[in-house]
Amino acid sequence: MDKIKEIIEWMGTRRNVNNIEGMKRFGINSENAFGIPTPDLAAMAREIGRDQALALDLWDTGFHEARIMAAMVAVPERFTPGMMDSWCEEFDSWDVCDQVCMKVFRYSPHARDKIAEWAVREEEFVRRAAFALIATLSVSDKSSPDELFEPYFEFIVEASTDERNFVKKAVNWALRQLGKRNQEMWYKAIGVAEELMLSRNKTARWIGTDATRDLTGERALKRAGFR
Repeated sequence: MDKIKEIIEWMGTRRNVNNIEGMKRFGINSENAFGIPTPDLAAMAREIGRDQALALDLWDTGFHEARIMAAMVAVPERFTPGMMDSWCEEFDSWDVCDQVCMKVFRYSPHARDKIAEWAVREEEFVRRAAFALIATLSVSDKSSPDELFEPYFEFIVEASTDERNFVKKAVNWALRQLGKRNQEMWYKAIGVAEELMLSRNKTARWIGTDATRDLTGERALKRAGFR
């Protein structure tokens, strides 16, 4: 507990009201926030190193930055499916959701099971977590065969009519990242995007249009292996 107290006191001395206001403008839940930039948190996390017990204690404080730091020091292999559900159900901001998915959950052997479970959940940030995982795994997990990723297109189509901001943006993100794996997946992603562009649903059309714009850009084409 002394370490937790030390870290929270460190955060308290760096509280920045202007940054907190900036967080609000980016749609970040600033309740219980200190307004500390993520690079500063990352620097502190590197000094601490991986520490699962500390990560759990940091999470339990409920402070915004403490939960982001918890993701940075957590040990992915130490998370059971139940622990993943517990954290996921407490997500209350898109950045915490994404940081946990990128820093912890994508390394878990349970990640793919959770994608299938969370993609059909109703809670906004639980559902977002499923598509954040798809997005991060799509470009980081190069060793797995495409066959493991192809079912995610179905999840994307099913969730494409969800109008909630943090869901639709994650669905769009997932589709774009799937298309950046390689040329074959690019063609499949473009096919799904074009299908969504023809939808009667405005959210699906937005996802399809934005994904097509990104995937036909120079950087995406290069990443997929066309350049």
